[in-house]
Amino acid sequence: MEFKRRTLRQLADMICGNFNHEESSFLYRSSSVITQFFQDCDTDYAHDGSTRNSWVADTLEKILQEPQPNARTPPDTFARVIRGLMDQSDAKNEGPEREKALALLNGSLAREGFEAFYGPDKQCYLRHIATNTIAMPSPNPHRPFSVAELKKREDLTKYLDQASEDELIEEVLLPLFRQLGFHRITATGHKD
Repeated sequence: MEFKRRTLRQLADMICGNFNHEESSFLYRSSSVITQFFQDCDTDYAHDGSTRNSWVADTLEKILQEPQPNARTPPDTFARVIRGLMDQSDAKNEGPEREKALALLNGSLAREGFEAFYGPDKQCYLRHIATNTIAMPSPNPHRPFSVAELKKREDLTKYLDQASEDELIEEVLLPLFRQLGFHRITATGHKD
């Protein structure tokens, strides 16, 4: 996916915080803080000491070259960068809804056919304007289980430890196959 250089530079200005500090809606980020920002977005990019805006614009260009789910959805890394940029706890000179920052971001993204918005979870997402497709980072398969997921896992383990083969077939596999449309399948059981 390719964005216009003008758009990349404007996004880089937002990430760097290259605005009048008294009025800016974006945090100023020094070289080391830019590196930390990209690390927080789960990337390995580290600022090399060159001009901050140019380096960030070049990095965004590289990120946009990463694999993407389809032609209208930017790569997961780009969605994480936008989410990090628009973190509501980073609000400056405005409320947590970040209306000024969101308007500035959407002014740049509109040129590329995207808009940013906050979801009910207070996270910032990207939407392709023409198709209404929402770009969301893929779930991390290596994340720790939640308490509810651990409880379900424990319950499943207990069930599998005590269930017979016939019970597993009748209570799990048959309903699953029927839900998939295989209605003529039956369990015959074992002969003693």
